[in-house]
Amino acid sequence: MSRESEKERADRNFVELLQGARVAVTGVQVLFAFLLTVPFSQQFDRLGQADRWLFFAALVGAAVASICYIAPTAQHRVLFRQGRKELLVRRSNLYGILGALALIVSMTAATGLVIDYLFGPRLAWPVAGAIAVLALWTWFGQAAIDRAGGDDQDSGEEPGGSSDGSDVPSSSSSREESRA
Repeated sequence: MSRESEKERADRNFVELLQGARVAVTGVQVLFAFLLTVPFSQQFDRLGQADRWLFFAALVGAAVASICYIAPTAQHRVLFRQGRKELLVRRSNLYGILGALALIVSMTAATGLVIDYLFGPRLAWPVAGAIAVLALWTWFGQAAIDRAGGDDQDSGEEPGGSSDGSDVPSSSSSREESRA
């Protein structure tokens, strides 16, 4: 089995990161577009100050998530054919994590806002908290435990490798090609 070159691995990692971002960016854009229309609805004036802050957090979180998920594509255009794909892979991974965190803020705040509006704060805060915990656990907690435990069985990565592209072997590396 032939080994992947550094360039081939960086290209593959970047494509994988972009595929993941494509899934998230559609949802973020729908949420962001919806949030942009809310202040123009007739009922928005009925919101109290706390709900306006929840709306602010949801709107800013969606904007930050959009920026983070779009950044790799924009930077790829600027850095095209500059031989900096590895740098782009590392940045894209960071932007993906930051975008997911911003999306958690936006989803949690938007859910809390709607539930507070419909049922009041006694239900809104526990449900919003549960949404935040569930998102943090499923998006980051489980993966962090797997990574810390060295559980690479289903990850498609080499033992000791990472999905952020930092494990790109040098041409003198003796490790086998990672599974695709």
